[in-house]
Amino acid sequence: MSVSFAILMLYTRPQSASKSTRRRLGSIQESVGPHIAGTIGAELEQAEDLEFFAQLGALLGRYRFTEKLKVLLVHSDSTLGVAGAALSSMGCALACGLTALFFSHSILIAAAAAGAGAFIPHLALCSKRNRRLKAFNTALPNAIDLMARCLLAGHSMGSSIELIAEQSPEPLAFEFVQVFQQQRLGLHFREALLQMGTRVPSRDLQFLITAILVQKETGGDLTHILERAAYVIRERVRIEGEVRTHTAQGRLTGWILSLLPIIMLALINIVSPGYSGILFHDPIGQKLLYAGGTLIVLGGLIIRKIVDIKV
Repeated sequence: MSVSFAILMLYTRPQSASKSTRRRLGSIQESVGPHIAGTIGAELEQAEDLEFFAQLGALLGRYRFTEKLKVLLVHSDSTLGVAGAALSSMGCALACGLTALFFSHSILIAAAAAGAGAFIPHLALCSKRNRRLKAFNTALPNAIDLMARCLLAGHSMGSSIELIAEQSPEPLAFEFVQVFQQQRLGLHFREALLQMGTRVPSRDLQFLITAILVQKETGGDLTHILERAAYVIRERVRIEGEVRTHTAQGRLTGWILSLLPIIMLALINIVSPGYSGILFHDPIGQKLLYAGGTLIVLGGLIIRKIVDIKV
């Protein structure tokens, strides 16, 4: 009996692999415990931050400018909210104002620099919106051709939109994915197209949506309509490119004339410190600076208006 019990204990003892596995599990449990606690703390901090941004956004929502800001954020596909954009503007304004005050020792110049710095996030959002819109318009004619070929091959409109979402570049693919998913969730095709037109401020897309919706209402050969739409959009993009090529010299002239006085003033002060100090400290010099800055801004706006030719 004793011999049998000893043999049984010998065969049922834990192996070395089992011991190592248990040690690993114990170390993993010890390391996971603090990590989970840290994760919960980070989630609570993130929730507090989100609550703060939500409260600040609700506070700013009382003002009219937030409506345009929300539209700009949607068009630029920015992850910032109204509160984030406002805080970014305040930070840029503070940084520009303090920098101008440090170099010029003038409250008025610092205030003007702070006002200009507050528009830096807005300009960045406008630039992002323009880049996104340009990429969308560039890829749209090929997407329309693909839709026309899918319909000609016998596919439905939903499957053609899904194919465009799979094979098109960004940001066009993302927008058509939204339309396809909204359709699958039960939203009417007309409403899904109109919402995409709201998210993307493209005249070419508005033209395409109008053509599709009119064909749905009145009937007709949708394939032929799409082919003509793609041809019109390509021609408009080509003409717009030619116009930008011919007006490139005017745009470059505007930038040079606007930035050259500022750059030369900075270089002169670097080479000869204090050379233009009278402009910043003397009342007449300050008036000349204000007048010069105003004329530079007006000249840049006039040149921009001249070379901004709509196609």
